[in-house]
Amino acid sequence: MAKKQKKSNPNTIAQNKRARFDYHISDTIEAGLELMGWEVKSLREGKGQLTDSYVFFKNGEAFLLNAQIQPLISASTHFVTEPTRSRRLLLHRKEITRLRQAAEQQGYTVIALSLYWKNHLVKCQIGLGKGKQQHDKRETEKQRDWNRQKQRLMQSQ
Repeated sequence: MAKKQKKSNPNTIAQNKRARFDYHISDTIEAGLELMGWEVKSLREGKGQLTDSYVFFKNGEAFLLNAQIQPLISASTHFVTEPTRSRRLLLHRKEITRLRQAAEQQGYTVIALSLYWKNHLVKCQIGLGKGKQQHDKRETEKQRDWNRQKQRLMQSQ
């Protein structure tokens, strides 16, 4: 029997599934991204990846680091493309200040959770996360396994 896959949102470009496993996410914020033309074309083709990406602050601005957008061969022949360049996040000043203070004073990490389309714009969902200990990760795995078993039992009845 074929394994059924969950339908994800059709507007989703990329998700950082590892972030929810490694961190307790306490707050999420939607941010815009400052992109070049070839990056938007590549994202339309689904060539984005958020693994190990995070947000850092410099000169009162927020930047997304380590997000990979692979260039299309046909669209980026006359540009010097850098797939992992830092991209500026478009946030309000109050949001930047609140995130930076949480990251510096309270020990949180600001992580990119997903990239998605909102109308014709690319948005990035970022979250404040505290790192999980090894025993927390094991507890998450146990809870996930138990939920799967409950679903199987409910379907068999």
